[in-house]
Amino acid sequence: MSETTVNSRNFVGYEYKEVAAGRSLEGVYADGYPNFGWQLDGGGYGRLKFKRDRKIRNKAELSRLQREFEAKVREIENLERSKTNGAQAAALTVGLIGTALVGGATFAFIYGNMIPLMIVLALPGFILWGAAYLLYNKFKARKSAAAEPLIDQKYDEIYEVCAKAHTLLEL
Repeated sequence: MSETTVNSRNFVGYEYKEVAAGRSLEGVYADGYPNFGWQLDGGGYGRLKFKRDRKIRNKAELSRLQREFEAKVREIENLERSKTNGAQAAALTVGLIGTALVGGATFAFIYGNMIPLMIVLALPGFILWGAAYLLYNKFKARKSAAAEPLIDQKYDEIYEVCAKAHTLLEL
């Protein structure tokens, strides 16, 4: 048997994939991708690098399941973001209104020395500043309570997809 024949049997051609993963989902990617034949090959700073054999069996079906996995992870990311998006918008709006009132109070004092108008504008402005923080926490808690069951459901769906892919790898 020639040396080139022996070496060609040991040769493994790899394909590579780099995934941008938020810190909260790095573990999901690191645990999930090996079920699709990928090996963790390093990473850092929110990026994970994987490699897998180009001639892996059931590659088409594994790729389809991998796309399904990635879509479900994106859905989890969107649900996580939805917890704070509405809360941030409401808090910013209330905070900006409070800032406009405090700004009006400042101008009323500086340019007209109208102390009663300054008080009428400043008090609600300061109250709205404090209310913005409380409003943010209230909205975030409400959105989190609504999103958590959906996130848990998506994780269950991810684990089912990974289990199917892992079964294909063992065939």
